[in-house]
Amino acid sequence: IGIQWQQRMAPLRSPLRRFYTPYEVAQHNSPDNCWVSFLGGVYDLTRLIERHPGKIVAPIIKVAGQDISHWFDAKTRDLQTMICPVTQLERPYLPLGPVPHVPPIEPMGNWDTSFGIPWWKDKKYMVGSLSACTRVVRLKNVLTGQEDKLEVPSEETIAEIRERYLELNSHAASYTFKALVKGKEGVTDFEELNMNQTLEDNGVVNETSTFEDLQVMELDAFIPVLHAYFNDDLTIA
Repeated sequence: IGIQWQQRMAPLRSPLRRFYTPYEVAQHNSPDNCWVSFLGGVYDLTRLIERHPGKIVAPIIKVAGQDISHWFDAKTRDLQTMICPVTQLERPYLPLGPVPHVPPIEPMGNWDTSFGIPWWKDKKYMVGSLSACTRVVRLKNVLTGQEDKLEVPSEETIAEIRERYLELNSHAASYTFKALVKGKEGVTDFEELNMNQTLEDNGVVNETSTFEDLQVMELDAFIPVLHAYFNDDLTIA
């Protein structure tokens, strides 16, 4: 997703989401608001930084807002390891320096092991999952004619996409969403979307890669449009 899309993204909304886009994770890139993603999960490490002030958290602060899956072994979900050239023993591979919950190379009497689960395995830091694939959709307000673009996780249901749209339209809960969908027999029709299903499950196929392979320059014309019809139910914003 290029920068031209990012400028139109809806702000992050509470409560926490099930899925986040890489762009959303990247917004949390400071010591007092530090998120990272790894191995498909999104983690808020702000409290970890607060509990371990000093150089020990410098590597984490340096990668705030980024994906650090390369730090870990996908099978064991532990930190990658290396053979220490000094001791010839297997040690965690830490190219940016030590991080909390990794024991020191030398034996130390003041090494605190009371932390329990290391932070990279502690679910209390996990705030959701990283989307494996994001896509751009256009939201067309049929009542006002206003149109907005949103980058959304492909795993989200229409109801979850509506939650994102609430940041741009506070009455979004009062709208019915319709789109051109492709049925099982390949027939395209204009239908109301099932709020509990994803775009793909509703028949709104993601054809971005196809158009990119064809080197279509003006992708805007091929972005799926979700038409929002106002229900006039007097929903209070």
